[in-house]
Amino acid sequence: MKQFRKLSVTMMLFVAFSCSSKQGGAPAGMAGQVREYQVIAVKPQSTTLHKDYPTTLEGQQTVEIRPKIAGYIEAILVDEGAFVKKGQVLFRLNANDIRASVRSAEAQVKVAEAEIVAAKINLEKTKPLVEKDIVSKFDLESSESTLKAREAQLAQAKANLENAKANLQYTVISSPTDGFIGNFPYKLGSLVSSTSPHPLTTVSNTSNMYAYFAMNEKEFLTLAKTLEGTNMQEKLASMPAVSLVLADNSIYESKGTIQTASGLVDPQTGAVNVRAIFPNPNGMLRSGSSGLVRIPEHMDSVLIIPQKVTFELQGKHFVYVVGEENKVSSTPIDVLVGNLKDSYVVTGGLKSGDQIVAEGIASLRNDTQIKPKLTEIEDLAENRAQN
Repeated sequence: MKQFRKLSVTMMLFVAFSCSSKQGGAPAGMAGQVREYQVIAVKPQSTTLHKDYPTTLEGQQTVEIRPKIAGYIEAILVDEGAFVKKGQVLFRLNANDIRASVRSAEAQVKVAEAEIVAAKINLEKTKPLVEKDIVSKFDLESSESTLKAREAQLAQAKANLENAKANLQYTVISSPTDGFIGNFPYKLGSLVSSTSPHPLTTVSNTSNMYAYFAMNEKEFLTLAKTLEGTNMQEKLASMPAVSLVLADNSIYESKGTIQTASGLVDPQTGAVNVRAIFPNPNGMLRSGSSGLVRIPEHMDSVLIIPQKVTFELQGKHFVYVVGEENKVSSTPIDVLVGNLKDSYVVTGGLKSGDQIVAEGIASLRNDTQIKPKLTEIEDLAENRAQN
């Protein structure tokens, strides 16, 4: 019995000791230790951001090829998509009727010339007779009028001949410029004319390509204020070269320039239409192609932080800034979401030299005391997204 009581007392003391250890013993001391966190010091850097704008490409010159006269297509001398030179023959229309018109006009010219010869002879005969009062002056005036009428008929006949010859030339349709041939809506034997609903084809001069895109009014005004120049044309000329992102996300090899911007703001969309030009010596770019015009924006002495050190709350971005006594506080920041890979450009809320927690932010709360460990970070300004 006494042994049983001693055992019970011993167990009670053990339980009491265990409870006291949980509340204030060595483990409590471990729980109260300050945890170490990696932090980074914010420093200004220079970087280049860019913004992409959807665009549709058009050749520098796109010409519709239409016949000037009515006729049947007798020959198609090029293929769709072929590259042609200025003056190269594309189509021939049937010219049998027009050749007959030319021959008829030539005959009319000869008739008119013969009638002039006869009228001159008659006039020469009449003049001496009038001088001798054999015939009246009326006969002389009549002969002179007849000659003038025959000369007018000859001029009309020559004009008809020139018109017939021009129509004969119009049966041969040539390219007005260098470029690539479009589609052929009409085939051999089709009757076409200047009033046909579709052109015979198109020729696109693509030695230079126009890229049209739209910027909203706010973006355009912001951009214009940062450019040098006394007028808009000078400001656009001072812009850096722009890039073209193709449909396969590759970057076109040649840079382009912004040429012009519309003087009107679309009242429905609030957008300003802008045109860039890209050289296309190899013909890689085609009219109708889509892509993105990429406009760079160089920024000096800006604060750049990794995205992973931030968290969002109700649409705002926050970081934990290390303050006095190494206590952290959640600080709202303004960021510019550009094209830096996994990084933000900070436009407000931080200053150079501020230390922010770089990892483990999910476990932090305001006024949590930490043991900061300063860590160097990579050059975020060069950490750009690649296509």
